[in-house]
Amino acid sequence: MNSLQRSLLIPVCLIIGLSIIALSSISKDYLFLQITWIALGTCVFLFVAYFDWRPFVNQGLGIYIIYFSSIALLFLTYLIAPVIRGQRAWLIIGPLRFQPSEFAKVTLVLLLAYFFASSHTSIARFRTIFISGILTLIPMLLVVLEPDLGSGIVFGILWFSFLLMSGLPSRYVIFFIVSAFVFSIFSWYFLLQTYQKDRIAVFLNPERDPLGVNWNVNQAKFAIGSAGFWGKGYGQGTQVQLGFLPEAHSDFIFPALIEEWGLISGFIFLLIFTYFIFITLKIGVQSSTNFERFVVLGSATIFCVHFVINIGSATGLFPVVGLPLSFMSYGGSNLVSSFFLLGLLYSIAGRIS
Repeated sequence: MNSLQRSLLIPVCLIIGLSIIALSSISKDYLFLQITWIALGTCVFLFVAYFDWRPFVNQGLGIYIIYFSSIALLFLTYLIAPVIRGQRAWLIIGPLRFQPSEFAKVTLVLLLAYFFASSHTSIARFRTIFISGILTLIPMLLVVLEPDLGSGIVFGILWFSFLLMSGLPSRYVIFFIVSAFVFSIFSWYFLLQTYQKDRIAVFLNPERDPLGVNWNVNQAKFAIGSAGFWGKGYGQGTQVQLGFLPEAHSDFIFPALIEEWGLISGFIFLLIFTYFIFITLKIGVQSSTNFERFVVLGSATIFCVHFVINIGSATGLFPVVGLPLSFMSYGGSNLVSSFFLLGLLYSIAGRIS
């Protein structure tokens, strides 16, 4: 284990530690399940970190097989998945429930990394942009139809970040920003569900429906605002313990942590996560191949988008779209896929002298 690998793992272990502390206060059942998922994710991490996946990746065929398999899973989810909390987002096999959209994010990182690394000399050609856009649009539309707006946003930003890193001319950047605005208008009228529109509406008007759609965000603000610098103490958070803060174990685990451990815990978490992203980008800068640089870019993009939108949603800076906080929120699918990306980063860091 070299210094970069060690620096990569330390912040992740600290974040997982904070997650266990928060979940142990919220629910012992969620804590037990989270520890189980952490154990499974660790196995996935070790396999990816020490498996030589470069020959498999260099051929390209393996990546496309994984990609189309993830598309098939998304399509199957849309067709047969039960409706849970208004979404067809989870496939259920016996006692297990997993979310194919989380694994699709990982496969899209690998596919776009391979595609752009192979096409970097022709990035400004319409054919390159069009094909990469179609490869992104297919899973993006499938998850938006579930409906899972949060994951759809992640897919779109992921693709755009690859275009930017590839040296896309500024005229194309402006075109895509305008296209994103037009697509947003189209989505409002034809893709978004009523409850998603309501969330955007209360974001624009925070005083609207405080006991309905805006309840979650208001309770999260109360949890943070009443915490003080040192918090109310372990197991003493009123919003969490009395059930006023919905989804405290997942979407709103950040305000749940702050209520009991204070604003200092929030600052510590922000510093830890910032350091994690700094190390990740450092690995990307020092990587020896374009494919590895793109993998690091894609991984950092996913972690950052989940971080910014989750905390932004919990503090009222963004509409609530249901994105978990990587390595922190309860949830097996996101946690395992995050460990997969961590394994890729660890493997790439190991080849840097």
